Amino acid sequence: MPINVETVEVTTDLLLVGGGMSACGAAVEASYWAKKNGLKVTLVDKAAMDRSGAVAMGLSAINQYLGVGKGKNTVEQYVDYVKQDMMGIARDDLVYNIARHVDGTVHLFEKWGLPIWKDENGDYVNEGRWQIMINGESYKVIVAEAAKNALGMDNIYERVFIIEPLMDGDRVAGAVGFSVREEKFYVFKAKAVMTCMGGAVGVFKPRSTGEGLGRSWYPPFSTGSSAYFTLRAGAEMTCQEVRFIPVRFKDAYGPVGAWFLLFKSRATNAFGGEYMVERKDELKKWGPYGQVKPIPANLRNWLGMLDESEGKGPLYMRTEEAIQKIADAYKDDQKAFKKKMKELESEAWEDFLDMTIAQALLWAATNTEPEKKSSEICAAEPYFIGSHSGATGAWVSGPEDIAPAEYNWGYSNMTTIKGLFAVGDASGASAHKFSSGSCTEGRIAAKAAIRFIVENNDQPNVDAAKVEELKELTFRPMNLFEEHKDFTTDPEINPNYILPKMFMFRIQKCMDEYVGGVSSNFTTNESKLNRAMELLEMMKEDSEKLGARNLHELMRCWENIHRMWQAESHTRTIMARKETRWPGYYFRADYPTIDEDNWKKFVNIKWDPSSNEWEIIERPVIDLLK
Repeated sequence: MPINVETVEVTTDLLLVGGGMSACGAAVEASYWAKKNGLKVTLVDKAAMDRSGAVAMGLSAINQYLGVGKGKNTVEQYVDYVKQDMMGIARDDLVYNIARHVDGTVHLFEKWGLPIWKDENGDYVNEGRWQIMINGESYKVIVAEAAKNALGMDNIYERVFIIEPLMDGDRVAGAVGFSVREEKFYVFKAKAVMTCMGGAVGVFKPRSTGEGLGRSWYPPFSTGSSAYFTLRAGAEMTCQEVRFIPVRFKDAYGPVGAWFLLFKSRATNAFGGEYMVERKDELKKWGPYGQVKPIPANLRNWLGMLDESEGKGPLYMRTEEAIQKIADAYKDDQKAFKKKMKELESEAWEDFLDMTIAQALLWAATNTEPEKKSSEICAAEPYFIGSHSGATGAWVSGPEDIAPAEYNWGYSNMTTIKGLFAVGDASGASAHKFSSGSCTEGRIAAKAAIRFIVENNDQPNVDAAKVEELKELTFRPMNLFEEHKDFTTDPEINPNYILPKMFMFRIQKCMDEYVGGVSSNFTTNESKLNRAMELLEMMKEDSEKLGARNLHELMRCWENIHRMWQAESHTRTIMARKETRWPGYYFRADYPTIDEDNWKKFVNIKWDPSSNEWEIIERPVIDLLK
């Protein structure tokens, strides 16, 4: 073992793994109910809670707020919107459960100090139908402060990377991990565990390379830990084929939502053609989902991709046109016109300074003035996200009062593993919860988890021999490097180990070329998918030879092991679904159309820890709202 690796044991009742928005919501709610029942709640986070998770850099809008009771929207309308946007594949019960509680969470944010834009009547300012504007540079700091106050700092472990679940038969018993700053191995023993570790980026080769390598927005550093943890516990997973490809401002990955929704900007090709208008007939090919409003995100992507594939790129966000159009309403008063132009210019920059500072820097570096010049937009590489316009995650139990029997087996948001809960990007089939909905889902699941503990209040057994085995496995990359580092004069070139960055490049190259990444125009087929599985099998073997020079590289080793499992579950599931349901996210050239008759269903997947076998499971899509 590396010198002075200390084992630290922590025994608790509920273990929250992660520090993002869903974890913070869970922390606030769980602490309240735990105190009433004499229970202990512990949170462990790979990062630091103040700037952890998808909202780390900040946000300029809250993307899920219904305004129920103000005559604006209903919960049923939101469920319908999500179902349509996901091309018919969504869990109505989960989406409904979040939507009926999300407004209360937003009101908590405001109570905690989040500045939310208001009009002259005191009402929230909407960016779009479901979105409200905020001054959100410190959004995550404000929510994290509430979570830390609820938990108490003695119950929070930061800079500790959880890598594996501990099991007691069919029940979760805790988790193990290591400090990324100190030579310590952590063993957390718990009666219930909540997975809040985010989605995954870096599985596919990124569009930006060199100094831009790894740039993404919004999930900055998620590496597949939620999927890995739940898969390794034996939990059933859902929607693993539904990757998300966002359209972003090119190279710095600035989000486009404010420009489309607040500024009402158009997107055009290089010749000024508006692909959303010129390719309207294409939407008829994609069943009822091409005829709804708003048009599903993947279909909007698809129309732009068709322009690109015909050589009509690059695509542009017509920022100068949008700003001018708004300002033109004041053109009869030159003083008011100049004032409005200045205000709009400020808002354009603030949108990025609130949440994607790199995009503002790129604008400055390329002499881009949004009021004078259009900006390039493009489709990013695929991400795995359960809380945005994607749906990957664990198959979880729905709320008792509305979930049908097929969707309910106990406590809200419990996976198919006893005592293991999943929220945020970790729970599947409930897209479009975003930051506010993820925090809300954390609150829902936390209350259910405390009830589970009260009703199952025995401490699961933890096998000491298994813990030692996991400790050796955890630090193996460091041992391997120490053993073989002197075999060559350059530690980066050695036949006895592979360093994590090179291993990451192998995963990304495989997924990009064979499973429909940027370089393959997001297109794949069965032959390519089979080739990807061959390469992934080799990578699983080679992962045993990962080497790490220090704790930081040890973290990178385990991040890439987690990514590899996300990659495999995705590849296996995309292979199982014999259709193209989400053009614009991926296109199966061998099954190029949507098949509503045979494939309007969930294609789930599960890995069996005892047999090391994978299983594909088909589940029905039940429409609860007619």
